[in-house]
Amino acid sequence: MITALCPGSFDPITNGHVDIIERASRLFDRVLVTIFVNSSKSPWFTPEERVELARRSTAHLPNVIVDSYDGLLVEYARRHGVKVIIKGLRAVSDFEYEFQMAQINKHLAGDLETMFMMTRPENAYLSSSIVKELARYGVDPVGLVPEPVREALRARAAERRRR
Repeated sequence: MITALCPGSFDPITNGHVDIIERASRLFDRVLVTIFVNSSKSPWFTPEERVELARRSTAHLPNVIVDSYDGLLVEYARRHGVKVIIKGLRAVSDFEYEFQMAQINKHLAGDLETMFMMTRPENAYLSSSIVKELARYGVDPVGLVPEPVREALRARAAERRRR
């Protein structure tokens, strides 16, 4: 059984993320979608909320498990028998950052491989930051995020506008 890991902050999960997860789920026996805490970001959603949104957005994929972790990716991978990290790439700028991360992960855990998947052209411009910015200005992110996320974004944007 080969287990792959799709790590990210997923604040929130987008249709681009879901597409990469769906494609990975066809290639691997089990896919762990893991929300990692990124101290350099200011999240809109708590880790628990992001887990719930990711679970609801991937419920149609029986071999996908959603989890969260506040620690090093390689530690999580070891604990869960992960052999492959899946990372989606939209542009060359994504590759530069992800290449560095793949190299440090390889240094820390030599048996851990990173596999890059190119995003579909219709998702190449899509990011969690963009959908949050749209929501902040009251733009409906229909077609950009799964329906549970769309509802959560609308509610969170309204809360933030009231502050």
